[in-house]
Amino acid sequence: MNIVNRIRPLVSKALQELYPGDASTPGFAEKDLTIAQTKPEFEGDYTLVLFSFVKQLKKSPEQLGKEIGELLIKSSPELFTAYNVIKGFLNLKVADPYWTGFLQANFADKRIGIRPSNPHRIIVEYSSPNTNKPLHLGHLRNNFLGWSVAEILKTTGHTVFKTAILNDRGIHICKSMVAWVLFAGGATPDSTGIKGDHFVGDYYVQFGVEHKKEVEKLMLEGLSKEEAEQQAPIMQAAQKMLVDWENGEPEVKSLWEKMNGWVYEGFNETYKKIGSDFDKNYFESQTYLLGKEIVEEGIAKGVFFRKPDGSVWIDLTADGLDEKLVLRKDGTSVYITQDLGLADKKYEEFQYDQSFYVIADEQNYHMKVLKLILQKLQKPYADGIYHLSYGLVELPSGRMKTREGTVVDADDIIEELKLVARQKTEELGKVKDFNPGELKELYDTIALGALKFFLLRVDPKKRMVFNPEESIDFHGFTGPFIQYTHARIKSILRKQEEARNLELGIGDQGHGPLLPKEKELIVLLEQYSSVLDQALLEHNPSVIAIYVFNVAKTFNTFYTELSIMNAESPDKKELRLQIASLTANVIASSMALLGIRVPERM
Repeated sequence: MNIVNRIRPLVSKALQELYPGDASTPGFAEKDLTIAQTKPEFEGDYTLVLFSFVKQLKKSPEQLGKEIGELLIKSSPELFTAYNVIKGFLNLKVADPYWTGFLQANFADKRIGIRPSNPHRIIVEYSSPNTNKPLHLGHLRNNFLGWSVAEILKTTGHTVFKTAILNDRGIHICKSMVAWVLFAGGATPDSTGIKGDHFVGDYYVQFGVEHKKEVEKLMLEGLSKEEAEQQAPIMQAAQKMLVDWENGEPEVKSLWEKMNGWVYEGFNETYKKIGSDFDKNYFESQTYLLGKEIVEEGIAKGVFFRKPDGSVWIDLTADGLDEKLVLRKDGTSVYITQDLGLADKKYEEFQYDQSFYVIADEQNYHMKVLKLILQKLQKPYADGIYHLSYGLVELPSGRMKTREGTVVDADDIIEELKLVARQKTEELGKVKDFNPGELKELYDTIALGALKFFLLRVDPKKRMVFNPEESIDFHGFTGPFIQYTHARIKSILRKQEEARNLELGIGDQGHGPLLPKEKELIVLLEQYSSVLDQALLEHNPSVIAIYVFNVAKTFNTFYTELSIMNAESPDKKELRLQIASLTANVIASSMALLGIRVPERM
């Protein structure tokens, strides 16, 4: 239980004792109390906001603060030592033994933050790439966000299933296939030494190049651009291949399976590299026919209606949207049809309470429609549909575009960051005793830590600009700065002979009063539980990223101003060792929730 949750019931009890006739008034309940850390410019540790009581109790804020503060100190002297009232705020000073008690109880806990399990079942769907090209920088934000949110949910006790839907069918897949048939000459990833997803992606790009040439030629012959794009021979070949695939033509199916196999091998290599994993993969080729039964059910219920041409629609104008097609006139599915079917299938398999979709904000409208339709169909899982919307990643030069060659492949950016990690680490000159294997692992840890932290430190709702150089600065708001701080703490603990005896404890009085920097860091570490609650509530890993950066920054200030090795007394030395130990554990736990490893030395 954190300090705010300790203070709430005490304040509520004090209000009931002081003002029994008003105890049931709205605003007196524990959940309605506003309690926050005291601002640095005021004396105190935590502040109770009094304004909500003034009108109800017809007393001045100063009088209310004085009455509540005096009773709290009288009834809970072990927790509160002083108070002051500034306008409508009651500032409470928390006794040192609370902070040292928290420190002693938690400094050795390497599993700090993990909560008991509960029966709540949640699916988190993320990644969801097309199988015609490699993962790119935008996919990385999606993967890191989805994986981190799943990990936060697991750590706070939920049962979590991670899934992906692979978009492995459609005209975009056939474009890569046609280009391979026309230009590959039988080449394979093995024969060329090119990673499978990159190999197939190269042919998708080549399709675009050849298509552009053919379009330009046809336009010179008098066709409009739109006509030329459709009548270009290479596009005609791709369209025919799509029809052949849907008709189950054996040679096309065989080629499709072979090329998708190459892509999956490449994806799996990248997923292993970045630490993404899934409990189940769904494939659009197996789900694109789902949902038609749900459409028929919707027609029967009057949720959908059929137009004279045979197409099926839903009218959402009363909900502030518009009419939405759910089945084409020829009876074929659209994306919303498939998503309705897949939502139903996932519920059948997992019986989820919530289903998270980690999808860019370009699909906000689509996800609103999906949830609204499921609610109108009265599906038991409809209210649990949650769109974890996030902003796109841009480069300093602007938005990434495949056709203009500005898309940054995930593998390429990782390799680039490993080179930068090597350069920056060698500049520090502290790894001369590392063997080649240890250096390779360290560069990998730093590079991925930099990448993940940079993409997760921004609120998911916001668009962001990715700058590789900025991401790997050892002195900035970065993953490597936090990793370096963790390694520094571990080095301190290794050097201290007393570190082996931390479990002995420090007693209640031997260390004397907490110094401001000691208390500041312990107070911040005590807030870890509240930070997890906030990240869980907001489904927002950036809350943890910002917090753990502040922990690392605060520790560095603490260590600069207060000596551990040459502390004033043995008790002070052990107190600071315990603070260092707890800091390292909170950093490691926080970074693990972001999917980031922290080295023991660097």
